[in-house]
Order: sequence, then structure tokens, then C-alpha cells
Amino acid sequence: MEVQSALALWVWGCNIFSGVYNSSLTPSHLPWNTYNYCNAPHVNAERYSRPTDPDAHLVYLNSMMRHHKRTPDNLYPNERELNPASGWDWECGSQAYLDYVDGTAPVFPQSSVPDGHPFASAVWNGSCGAGQLTREGLEDAVQHGKDFWSVYHSTLGFLDEVVEEDIYIRTSNEPRTHHVAGGFLYGTDPGTWAARWRLHTQPALIDSLVPSYSCPVANAIRSAYQLAPEWTEHLLRNQDLQTRLGETLGVKGLQAWMSWYDHFFDTLTSRTCHGHPLPCNASGACVLEEDAMRVFALGDWEYNYIWNAAENASEYTRLTFGVMFKELADNLKRFQAGKETYKLRLYIGHDGSMIRLASGLGLGANTPLRWPAMGSEVHIEVWRDVSGFDFVRVMHDGIPVQSLDWIPFSRFVELLEEQVPADIYGSCMYGGI
Repeated sequence: MEVQSALALWVWGCNIFSGVYNSSLTPSHLPWNTYNYCNAPHVNAERYSRPTDPDAHLVYLNSMMRHHKRTPDNLYPNERELNPASGWDWECGSQAYLDYVDGTAPVFPQSSVPDGHPFASAVWNGSCGAGQLTREGLEDAVQHGKDFWSVYHSTLGFLDEVVEEDIYIRTSNEPRTHHVAGGFLYGTDPGTWAARWRLHTQPALIDSLVPSYSCPVANAIRSAYQLAPEWTEHLLRNQDLQTRLGETLGVKGLQAWMSWYDHFFDTLTSRTCHGHPLPCNASGACVLEEDAMRVFALGDWEYNYIWNAAENASEYTRLTFGVMFKELADNLKRFQAGKETYKLRLYIGHDGSMIRLASGLGLGANTPLRWPAMGSEVHIEVWRDVSGFDFVRVMHDGIPVQSLDWIPFSRFVELLEEQVPADIYGSCMYGGI
């Protein structure tokens, strides 16, 4: 654990890439809203600030958040040798991940590797599957629900009960988003364990929350600007790091790993956030602490470049998240027309969901965007003043967004609709021709 403690302190001293990568708990000597990749800061009663208009009241809420801590989504070719002997077991083995049809026997899947399996080297020891919500991730989701309820129920009196008539929840098709939804709901009211709750999803082929719908034009845009000098020079400047990691982790020459730092970021942060040591191979070569820090900083740079700073990044975001922006705009227009039946629409997605939402809302206009942390959130609050006019205030990871702190409702709807191409299907498939 000595390495992990040093990790957070060293990273904290790094210019704009400061933050915590080794614990869900932010050290008390740091500001409460310090970037914490393992568990993002979020709204809570102690820190929440109301709008400056004392007579306004909250009338509608749309929220989006990333799931909480999980096991790595990407595995090394020789994953088993790069983990401690215990592997990933404690994080998942003590809880049941239920998965059954109502009215039948309650069943739950649990991962295991039989002794002598000829391909066992490709996975770790233990009962965790790849990308699975861990026990600590579930605990963070429960606390997130408690803190959310402390604001929107206890402080503002906006939500009265935890009931489906008031709260619509949409997730992706990944089980970890379903499990986070359950933990979040339990945090708002432990009585929800006895209720059945509908999680709205879209078919994986067209899911706009991930997003996963096909968009060849967007793919071409991204491919083009990842051939630009700014990107290729970034890879060349860090060739020493890439080579060292590739050799240590057995991924040298694999395009998925060598083309960017996404996979390295995922596998290293998943370990440090759960208190696991940085990986060492059979020869004794280990990922160095300073190399992990470079990966974290490079991951931030790449996410900001791809979705915010590169030429045509805004168009890439519009194409790949335009369907989701349309849904958010439609929600608000439905509310304005008096046809909305929910007080809250909550979306539980992924880092790709959150980075696109942040980019489209302009959160990266003045400050580079960071890789969305676990549990990162955006709340779109609709407030009504005494004259009956509606205003929107956006909260990001616990604090109001300065540029979106109090803007007319109609203007915010326009902002969302500006992120939706007129013919998004045609634009995705044929470039609007």
C-alpha cells in the first residue's frame, strides 16, 4: 500500500492532471471536489449550493452518471501471471449478482476457472468477470444514492418518494449499469430491495446512451484526426513508455493497445482504485509508479483531444451522441408541454456517455476535459421563479457549471438541439448527402 499512497500524492502535484487514483475516499487534506477517478465528487447536502434566486423552486430534473468501480474491461494476453495469486476474488465473490426471470427460481451467475483449464492464463484467479461491478463499486453506488437523496429529497423537497411513477431510470445493456441502478436506489431508500424496478434499455445495436449505433462517417472523422500531427507526435513523444509497457505486459505489437492509452489506463486504474499492486510479470519486471502516472495524464490528454480539442471533434461528438442529445431535448420539451409524467429521468451509462455529454454542453470550452471518473454525474436542473419563468442550471460532479448556472429554459433546449444533426441517420451513413 506504500506505493499506492505515494501515487495519489505524486499525481496531486502534477499541473492540470492532479487527482486521486488509489481510493474512493478523497484525503481530508484535499478539497472535497478534487478529481477522484475512483469515485467522482457528487452532489451532497453538506456541499450543495442553491441558486441565487431564493424564491425559485426545482420543478424537473434530468441526470446522467457513469457506473462505479469495476474490474478491468481489458485483459492482458497473460492476465493470470500479472495478478497477485489471489487474483480478483474478494471484490466479487461475497455478493450475488442476480439474473433471473420473474416467477422462476432466483439464480445468479458467478465466474470461476476450473483447475487445469488449458486457457486459464488468459484470465485471473477468482470469481470476478471482466468489467464487473465490484463490492466497493456497489458501496460507492449506495452512498451516491444516499447523497443524491439528501439533496433532492431532504434539502430541496423535490422528490417525495422513491417510486416508479416519479423516477424513470435508463441504463445501458451492461450488467454493471443495472447493478449501479440497484445500489443507487437502495441508497435513496433501503426499502427498494423488496420492490421490482423497471430499468429502461435500448437494443444494443442502436443504444444511444453508450453510444453503440453505427456511424461510419463519425468513424472516418475520428480516424482522420488521429492521423493528424498532434496525435502522431503525442505517440512518438511517449514511445519509450509504450515500448516499456508493451514488453512488461505482453501486449507489444497489439494494435488495440499500441494505438492509444485507453487499455493501459483501464487496466492500471482498475488495479490502483482497488488497492491492487501495479502488475509485475514472471521475469520480475513491474509497471513503475511513474509510468502509471504518465498513463493517467496521457489518458486525460487523449480523451480531451478526441472529444473536445481535435479539429472536427465537435462534429464527431454531435454524430455519435446526437441521438442522446435529442432525447434530452425531447424530455425538456415534453415537460414544457405539460406531458411529462416523471419528476426525474436518470441515465446510468459509461465514460463514453459522460465525455460526450460534457463536450456537447461546452464544459471543455475553457478548461480541458478529464477522463470521466467513476460515478461522474451531470444534473440538468429546471427551476421556476415566482413569475413562472423556467431556468436551467447544470451541476457537474457536485458543483454548478459556471456557463450554465442560470440560463433561460428555451435557450438550453436550443443548446441541446444544436448538438443534433438535422438528419442524423443520413449524416452518419452518407455524410448528409
